[in-house]
Amino acid sequence: MKRIVMDIETVGFDFDTLSESQQEYMLRAAEKETDPEQRLLKTEEAKRWLSLYPLTAKVVVIAFYNVESGNSLILFEGEKKDEWETGAEGAKRIFKAGTEAEIIREFWNYAAKIDQLITFNGRGFDVPFLMIRSAMLKIKATRNFMGYRYDMKSHLDLLEAFSYFGGFKKFNLDFYCHSFGIESPKSKGVSGMDVKELYEAGKIKEVAKYCSDDIKATYELYKIWNEYLNV
Repeated sequence: MKRIVMDIETVGFDFDTLSESQQEYMLRAAEKETDPEQRLLKTEEAKRWLSLYPLTAKVVVIAFYNVESGNSLILFEGEKKDEWETGAEGAKRIFKAGTEAEIIREFWNYAAKIDQLITFNGRGFDVPFLMIRSAMLKIKATRNFMGYRYDMKSHLDLLEAFSYFGGFKKFNLDFYCHSFGIESPKSKGVSGMDVKELYEAGKIKEVAKYCSDDIKATYELYKIWNEYLNV
């Protein structure tokens, strides 16, 4: 059985690159505020949230962890054909640069060959984001990982699994890691909120390394689910 753990990192476009009507749409809630301070806060919040939507953001990292081999492939956006490896066989991390279109296309080529995709909030973010960005870049998806919600054979979303499909409160990955004694990616001083700042500072490799830590933590959480809850 071929299983991969997957995670992505995204970066929102500069607000000024959006059309006038798109800007107006994104700021509707802020413009309703009569208090100037609250209006400014909601405006800045709307701009930060651009990274959450595939219509206003792009994919800058896609990371895979191969459950069977223990090796990882981290694809990141970069103009240079930059590639390097860390670790030994069985715990190897391969970092490879490409354009957004190239790394998305490589994801779909890889996805066509697997039996199960494992994510954390993949149904709520990663997979639909990749599918919409693929369509915008005229790339054909090779798999539908957004099928029947309760069938986890082809796509196991651990956030759905640990919350029993919304039966319990959903927590972020960091919270689950601390609860189950797993090293959190945030323990190294980087979080998802830092991605845009690092990217704009030209530190895409740091974003790639952070995403590689994310998939490792997601895999450790998967082992908890598979050993104790997969019944």
